[in-house]
Amino acid sequence: MDKRGAKSDRAYTGEVLGDMSTARNILFINDEAHHAWRVNPEAQGKYLRLRDMKDSAEEATIWVSGLDRIHRTQGILACYDFSATPFAPSGSRGSEEALFDWIVSDFGLSDAIESGLVKTPRVVVSSDAPPDAKTYKSRLYHIYNDPEVKDDLNRKAKPEEPLPDLVVNAYTLLGFDWRETAKSWKNKGIKTPPVMVTVCNRTETAARVKHALEKNRVGIDELCDPARILHIDSKVLAEAETADEAGEAGEGVAEETPANKLTKAEQAEQLRKQVDTVGKHGAPGGQIQKVISVGMLSEGWDAKTVTHIMGLRAFTSQLLCEQVVGRGLRRTSYEVSEETGHFAPEYVNVFGVPFSFLPHEAVEGVSPPPPPPKTAIEPDAEKAAFEIRWPNVLRIEHAYRPRLSLDENKTEPLHLDAGRTHQIAALAPTVDGKADVGKIREIDLEELTRKSRLQTLIFKTARDVYDQIEPDWKGRREHLLAQVVALVGQFIRSGFIRVTPPLFNQSDMRRRLMLMLNMSKIVNHLWRAIRFHNTERLVPIFDKDHPLRSTADMRTWYTGKPCAPTLRSHINFCVYDSTWEASEAFELDRHPEVNAWVKNDHLGFDILYLHNGVVKKYWPDFIIRMKSGEHLVLEVKGRDEDLDKTKRRFLEEWAKAVTSDGRFGKWHCAVSRRPAEIKDILNRYDSTGNGAKPE
Repeated sequence: MDKRGAKSDRAYTGEVLGDMSTARNILFINDEAHHAWRVNPEAQGKYLRLRDMKDSAEEATIWVSGLDRIHRTQGILACYDFSATPFAPSGSRGSEEALFDWIVSDFGLSDAIESGLVKTPRVVVSSDAPPDAKTYKSRLYHIYNDPEVKDDLNRKAKPEEPLPDLVVNAYTLLGFDWRETAKSWKNKGIKTPPVMVTVCNRTETAARVKHALEKNRVGIDELCDPARILHIDSKVLAEAETADEAGEAGEGVAEETPANKLTKAEQAEQLRKQVDTVGKHGAPGGQIQKVISVGMLSEGWDAKTVTHIMGLRAFTSQLLCEQVVGRGLRRTSYEVSEETGHFAPEYVNVFGVPFSFLPHEAVEGVSPPPPPPKTAIEPDAEKAAFEIRWPNVLRIEHAYRPRLSLDENKTEPLHLDAGRTHQIAALAPTVDGKADVGKIREIDLEELTRKSRLQTLIFKTARDVYDQIEPDWKGRREHLLAQVVALVGQFIRSGFIRVTPPLFNQSDMRRRLMLMLNMSKIVNHLWRAIRFHNTERLVPIFDKDHPLRSTADMRTWYTGKPCAPTLRSHINFCVYDSTWEASEAFELDRHPEVNAWVKNDHLGFDILYLHNGVVKKYWPDFIIRMKSGEHLVLEVKGRDEDLDKTKRRFLEEWAKAVTSDGRFGKWHCAVSRRPAEIKDILNRYDSTGNGAKPE
């Protein structure tokens, strides 16, 4: 730590420029110049809303302020900026609004792709499963945004928890194509393998991807070699560039073995060498074939051997898409073909990155209509007495009976829709946002299915179910494994799994394909059945960073929906989604047994549940604190379908687990199926002890 205080401009210049510190009228070349710009004072608020924007704005300010200090002492004649992505984050979806306005010469990515100077990205244009209902594009086009994926990837899940089936399905398709590419490269005598890159939204997702690949949950043996998987994090890479060996040496070592006593700085540097040498024969990263990254790979990392990219994060602008796809665009060869006089075409196949954004359109001279009036929804400081707190539960662990069983009468069947499972994906080269449908390449998994065996699928499924149960199992591990294998075999060979259309049940190969591509659904469904039927005790696991949530935590938000002021709620207004909710809110504000209540809207109170093998989030309608001190989670529901019953079962489990913990009082849940029922439900919690008690 430097405790000498801030350096003068002269001292700073001497440290940065070294031997050039006495030079005058310097010409600067800023590489990666999208990190060298000034924050627009009129848009400063925009940079504070999203983490990525805030970080970029801080980096840009630090760089430019350094140039200002050098200019004050030595004078800067001119600065020339070079960048493949000359955009500043603006808070707007249309990246054109953030294009650097000092650009003199622009040779954009589309020009580079069209001219053949870089690889051509091939993006999914269609598949054999129904497309996204909103965009009519293949669900493989922007995987992260799929309803079955987004909530699952945005939670703090354990590494062994199965990835959503759409993600596994995408990895199987892309991995199969990667394997064919690897065979082709090997036959040509290329000594390094092709590389698949995954860019994730958060560290938990990256850990799940790594675990899924190391355990070969995608069915591509060659891709799933743990020794050839590289999991990197931008923070770890930054340590290699900035860590002080002397300062880090006292912080311990990576492992206690004599052969590998590395400081943190040495570990980071070793990782840096691997990253920097991916695709280079004989180097530390020469045989890496799968790179898993959180956020963005650092600028300047452009391995020539990247052939496949999987995007598992939000992409809100063309800038992010170009940065991710750009990691795989460096060509492997710049030799000119004698026949054509041009470079031979090279491609990178892309899943999950919506590379062809629609251009931002604006009509000059036409003023937009005024926005409709909005109501600010926020906690009311004067009503702090009505604040409601609840435990922030990440997951619920189960203490199992020593002997596991499945009750066939209580086990629900699992329905697999072959029409929603991707078996074929069509990719087309994309230039300037337009797909060249005349050059479509298909990935077909039929060949992969021929080599699969039912018993292999049973063992793989049993392994994954075992991974889910094992952390909570108190008995012998081999005893657990034997029971799980038997239960999985019983489940798969029985009539519990129903595939539609029936054509897929008539062919063993087609049925095996459905089982293989929907393995996460089978694992989740079976795990849920086992834990509900064999649990002796529930143990809630709380978020360590935020173990308690509160109505006071709500950030102000705005709505144009109907709403009304509240009397006994910490939140100033209740927003109505139906007239039924309005009548319920009216009663909650006046019932003598209600101490405080809140509509569960923008509060962050959700219940994770499993339905048909898919992990989803459920937001109950109201949280109520009774005068007795007990809490009630109330759902307003007219129809009671299978999905609603599943949600309620997980809510009941949540309430039971939180109550059994003992630190948060008693929690109950109830369903109001008719507007008139609300009074009867609340009367069950009569604080005098005279009313009917909850069941």
